[in-house]
Amino acid sequence: MHIHILGICGTFMGSLAVIARELGHTVTGSDQGVYPPMSTQLEAQGIALMEGYRVENLEPKPDLVLIGNAMSRGNVEVEAVLNRGIDYMSGPEWLSREVLRHRWVMAVAGTHGKTTTTSMLLWILDQAGFDAGYLVGGVPQDFPVSARLGSSDFFVIEADEYDSAFFDKRSKFIHYRPNTLILNNLEYDHADIFDSVEAIERQFHHVVRTVPSQGLIIRPAVDKHLDKALDMGCWSPVQDTAIGSEISRTTDWRAELLREDGSQFMVIHHEQPVAVLKWNLTGQHNVRNALSAIAAARHVGVTPDHAVAALCRFSGVKRRMERVGEVGGVTVYDDFAHHPTAITSTLEGLRNQVGDEPILAIIEPRSNTMKQGVHQQTLIPSTAAADRVLWGNLSDMDWLPELVESWRAEHGELDHHSVENSVETLIARALEQLPETCHIVIMSNGGFGGIHRKLVAELEKVRG
Repeated sequence: MHIHILGICGTFMGSLAVIARELGHTVTGSDQGVYPPMSTQLEAQGIALMEGYRVENLEPKPDLVLIGNAMSRGNVEVEAVLNRGIDYMSGPEWLSREVLRHRWVMAVAGTHGKTTTTSMLLWILDQAGFDAGYLVGGVPQDFPVSARLGSSDFFVIEADEYDSAFFDKRSKFIHYRPNTLILNNLEYDHADIFDSVEAIERQFHHVVRTVPSQGLIIRPAVDKHLDKALDMGCWSPVQDTAIGSEISRTTDWRAELLREDGSQFMVIHHEQPVAVLKWNLTGQHNVRNALSAIAAARHVGVTPDHAVAALCRFSGVKRRMERVGEVGGVTVYDDFAHHPTAITSTLEGLRNQVGDEPILAIIEPRSNTMKQGVHQQTLIPSTAAADRVLWGNLSDMDWLPELVESWRAEHGELDHHSVENSVETLIARALEQLPETCHIVIMSNGGFGGIHRKLVAELEKVRG
């Protein structure tokens, strides 16, 4: 079968392409931006990529077109598919029909931490000898591609609450029907499709409805929005996680921090110590991710001590506090954080790791939710752990400089914050009065104009 994919360089659709190719299909695809790392991964799989959307991309006529959720009516290829009567489907529906129907699906949902937790769970299963299939919305450091079929009964998937396609407004994860479901957290996001956090709670409740009574749901002990989603009805066993004494009652899984930065902690199951997890990751968010992954792995037979041993060797995920350069005492990190909660977790984790050493945060508010200014009230407080903050206003949002100025006027501070409209000015400001030792964290859910590579190159000129 010839399958053509619209929006093929997106992390989800590109991963579908890899799986479809592994199933033996001829796969082609088009996208407005054909760029690494997804483009190189796809080309290595023998998948033909087409830059831009054109009617000619549908010649010869494909048997099936998978349409990504970034596509909308008016797109020339979408219109051609509809006018020519070519069979089409959303990516999540195709995955459900062709891959997940007879698998034990282990899904990871939540506003934050999906990619990292999915990668952790996959790594645990891999180290235990499971040849699990998987689809990850990022690039795990320990695996060569972002998706594979696998030969076992198990399939691990990052389960997104975003909609499936312009013709299917259900959240992607509704299609997956998980046996094991991790709910990492729930906050307001995706303001372009959800009017309120209550609308997202309803979608999370819908996925809860699909979990069998013999399945398992894993969730943090403290999350009011998950409480509401589960209070609408739950028919499956639930296990909860916590750190330290943040909740007075007994939890199923708990971590006792042995180092404040989260790089070492004791895993406790039903109040019985299991093992110490010591790794290169930091931040309490990663401690929570690990507990969820360990609990999910136990559900399919991996003992907690084996899971902990595996995570001690876990390399992480690209663009999750990935160290991209170290020049003359300055360390540069790339992080995917694009929500105030994630920004806070990232910066506090680094602060606990580096102590009093200076931290410079360079942040691009790029997500649709951020661009709409939904999180204005919590955005500046989320950077409290940084010594300096540079805001990249590459989308020329009026509210961002106004926010910094109004905060400065109201609080009489923020001299260490500035807003710049180009990558070049951001780099120039970053290099001004740069301390001898410094940690620079670049945070965006996009390419950020290649600032990571450009900044390291400039640092090599002045510090190398």
